[in-house]
Amino acid sequence: MRAEKQIDYVEIPVTDLQKVKEFFTALFGWSFQEWGDGYLSFNDGRLDGGFQLSEKPTPTNGVVLIFYSSDLERDVARVQELGASISQEIFPFPGGRRFHFIDPVGTEYAIWSENMQANTGD
Repeated sequence: MRAEKQIDYVEIPVTDLQKVKEFFTALFGWSFQEWGDGYLSFNDGRLDGGFQLSEKPTPTNGVVLIFYSSDLERDVARVQELGASISQEIFPFPGGRRFHFIDPVGTEYAIWSENMQANTGD
C-alpha cells in the first residue's frame, strides 16, 4: 500500500538517457527499466522515479534532489571520476555539510552528510 502525503515518484528531464543511466549505475548501483526511446525509470532501493528525454537539462535554479552520504570527500572524488563537475564545494549548513554537482548531462544534484568534520579515516 502506498503512503499518502509523501513523495511517491520523481521525474527528471535529461538530455541523454544512456549517460544518466551509466552515471547513476556506477555511482549508486541503481536499477533501471527502459520504456522506449524517451523514458527510463529507476529504483534507488526505496524510491521510484524516472528520467524523461528532454532537449534541455533541468535548470540549475530549479528543484535540487539531495542524496545522503556518510563520506562526502569520497563522493566528491567519485562524482568527478564519473564525469560530473562540482558546482559548489563542500560547505557547512545547520545540521551537516554538503556539496553540489552537475552530472554528465547537465542536471544539478547535491549530496549531504550530518558529519560536521571531514572523514579522517579514524
